[in-house]
Amino acid sequence: MSILILINDAPYGTEKFYNACRLAMQMQKDHGKEVLLFLMADAVTGGIVNQNTPQGYYNIERMLKAILNKGGKVKLCGGCIDARGVAEMKYIEGCERSNMSELAQWSVDAEKVFTF
Repeated sequence: MSILILINDAPYGTEKFYNACRLAMQMQKDHGKEVLLFLMADAVTGGIVNQNTPQGYYNIERMLKAILNKGGKVKLCGGCIDARGVAEMKYIEGCERSNMSELAQWSVDAEKVFTF
């Protein structure tokens, strides 16, 4: 069974995205759960490569890569990508463009769903 985490907030500015990633990483570490992240709204920009954050500040790109490296899946809302004009940006390897149909299926199949 999988754990689905929906993220609707920008990667920086609040700590919602950061806390969602922390939870995902802890679930992978402590419970061996399959973690699925679905990025919506401004959260889709968290999947863009080459994020440059100040020394000592969390980096969402590194966190998403860690989740992916442990078998997690990261999908980005295609409509949200298009609405923000970032379809041509380069995304983290393993992050995939998706849609509401796939989110609906993930939601039905998930053991638990968290939203940030």
